[in-house]
Amino acid sequence: MRRDINPLVVGRVVGDVLDPFVRSIELRVTYNTREVTNGCEFRPSQIINQPRVDIGGQDLRTFFTLVMVDPDAPSPSNPTLREYLHWLVTDIPATTGVSFGQEMVCYESPHPTMGIHRFAFILFQQLGRHTVYAPGWRHNFNTRDFAELYNLGLPVAAVYFNCQRESGSGGRRA
Repeated sequence: MRRDINPLVVGRVVGDVLDPFVRSIELRVTYNTREVTNGCEFRPSQIINQPRVDIGGQDLRTFFTLVMVDPDAPSPSNPTLREYLHWLVTDIPATTGVSFGQEMVCYESPHPTMGIHRFAFILFQQLGRHTVYAPGWRHNFNTRDFAELYNLGLPVAAVYFNCQRESGSGGRRA
């Protein structure tokens, strides 16, 4: 019997950033017309502008928080800034997208300089509206601690992509 392998585990997003969880909400992240799928690759020039993010769910009275982090900053072999917070949007109503939420930390486009970086989008369900606030920094953000601080529990969805500097030279070196 073949067991499905979770790409978030294979990519070490579960482990480095998140604890194991069961996806319960649809999360769709799209840069221009290209959807982010676990482990796909993007170049920095493809992700300059914030993506379109659509969220599933059924109850419009349910709100979500979206976090985007780089667990490999400044380099995968020496991630001393792990996790670097690239984006934080709260109060996103179910069945909508981030444009209906409150941007707490503005989108900062990824621009890795060494090695291949993972960029993870993590979705949490909030206990209520206006219950999550922005941290005072981007570097050394900790998704687990953030979720615990605001009683977010385990994620309800996550997806990640890989990115390296535009030239691609030195891709696996870090």
